[in-house]
Amino acid sequence: MIGILGSGSMATAVLKLIVEQPNVEVCWYVREPEIRDTLAKFGRNKRYLGEVCFDMKRIRVVDNPQQVVECCEDIYLVIPTAYLHGALQEVDPNLLRTRNLISAIKGFIPQTDEIVTDYLHHTYNVPEEQLCVISGPTHAEEIAREKLTFLTAASPNMELAEHVAHQLRCRYLNMTVMDDMRGIQFASALKNVYAVAAGFCKGMGGGDNQMAVLVSMAASEMQLFYHLMQPERDLKLTTELLPPFLGDLLVTCYSQFSRNRTLGTMIGRGYSVKSAQLEMNMVAEGYYAVKSLEKIRKELNVEMPIAQTVYMVLYEGVKPDVILRAWQIYKGE
Repeated sequence: MIGILGSGSMATAVLKLIVEQPNVEVCWYVREPEIRDTLAKFGRNKRYLGEVCFDMKRIRVVDNPQQVVECCEDIYLVIPTAYLHGALQEVDPNLLRTRNLISAIKGFIPQTDEIVTDYLHHTYNVPEEQLCVISGPTHAEEIAREKLTFLTAASPNMELAEHVAHQLRCRYLNMTVMDDMRGIQFASALKNVYAVAAGFCKGMGGGDNQMAVLVSMAASEMQLFYHLMQPERDLKLTTELLPPFLGDLLVTCYSQFSRNRTLGTMIGRGYSVKSAQLEMNMVAEGYYAVKSLEKIRKELNVEMPIAQTVYMVLYEGVKPDVILRAWQIYKGE
């Protein structure tokens, strides 16, 4: 039996991929009572990806994460970073460290400003050989519609990465594997921040020309951060690395399904940060990631103008047109 913690759109998409395999059963932790009710009645998560219908005979829905950890060897973590720490407080840490933990979470843990696998390793002593990450470019909505999709499984344990790839690969999902587990997480956390900046531009009426330059500059900042965090690695965007690094950045900045771009777009159109968050039905990870990124950036004593701009807008009340200031810095003005 395979476990899933989380009940949002990506958790629902991961479940859909897993049950594409025959004879696989899943234990699914769903916190919200209304989602558990609609699953029991209709076999659908009516709040997220409601068009996907599941065979509930193969799915055991539970209301406590400990139940998942008790019965599953492989557990997919698909809880927003802001809530993962609280959810894992309900789990026996001695049991947790004996499981394979596969993260589909993109961001930093707000309580510690760490990427997910560093947090699991340092806080729960989970061996790195039992940790894996899956990353896009992937939107849950397109998995629900069975659009051709590409995922990467990354782990220092290549046997585990291959195992995860086997669990998820299906006729509309291609999988590759690699060992740069930390690098993929840095890229996936930062691309959400830059998608918020892309939303600012979109909301203020910017065009394709402006967006292309912004995304190009964002890629440069991501590469700088990667080298600072992993100086022992030489980041070269080979065929293997292009999708989870550049591809994930592009899809998050340009797609209509990007919740981070949606947050930025609403703010660019005049919404306050709080009102934009209240109107959205999903968590925009970039909101939390940029706060951790700002702390790390200051510790590293490095300038990242676009990321700093997003932080100022979301946390210091600065108007989103400050994105033009980042543009001027890159122009050398």
